[in-house]
Amino acid sequence: MIRVLAVADEVDQALYGPRLNDLRPDLVLACGDLPFEYLEYLRAEAGVPLLYVRGNHDPSSSGTNVSAYLPAEYFARSPRRVIGCVSVEDRWEDECGLRIAGLGGSIRYNDGDNQYTQTEMRGRVRRLTRRARMRRWRDGTSIDIMVTHSPPLNCGDETDGPHRGFSAFHRLVERIEPKLMLHGHIHPYGKPRPDRTIGSTRVVNVVPYRLLEIEP
Repeated sequence: MIRVLAVADEVDQALYGPRLNDLRPDLVLACGDLPFEYLEYLRAEAGVPLLYVRGNHDPSSSGTNVSAYLPAEYFARSPRRVIGCVSVEDRWEDECGLRIAGLGGSIRYNDGDNQYTQTEMRGRVRRLTRRARMRRWRDGTSIDIMVTHSPPLNCGDETDGPHRGFSAFHRLVERIEPKLMLHGHIHPYGKPRPDRTIGSTRVVNVVPYRLLEIEP
């Protein structure tokens, strides 16, 4: 079994201590809205690969987004990528015997970076799904884990505008059938959010972190 540490949205101070070593992850997956230095620390301290997507409060790949949620100093010295880590935005990567794909960002609610309309996300989903299905036809390997920032619409999201999920994620899951779909964006505020399912796919809110085991 592969031990996957998934993180999103909230820095958990316990992971700066012995807790990280106690978890013994084989792989770290980041679902967005975390300081880059935190992700770099997790990768270096755990000594395992870290794959990530961006959240709506993250710096974009082409510039710096000023966040209303995270303090500006988090991004004052941030590069446009997480050093030593691998972005899976609109693509996939094979690690630890797993194929992991990503689609970051939230629903568009202002003019900030890493935000998409439902139509724009449908286009991203369509392109990723087409490539994934062609690759599965060629090598027989499907996507095992989808890493997103936002949840699917009406599947762990909220009713307010900025926290609505994406309708296209339902079609994505139905077409490629990943074992897990991991997301952040929806803060539990001390009350754990239940896992949900779409078909055979387990949909997990990982804020601030979850340790999951998956068979490669």
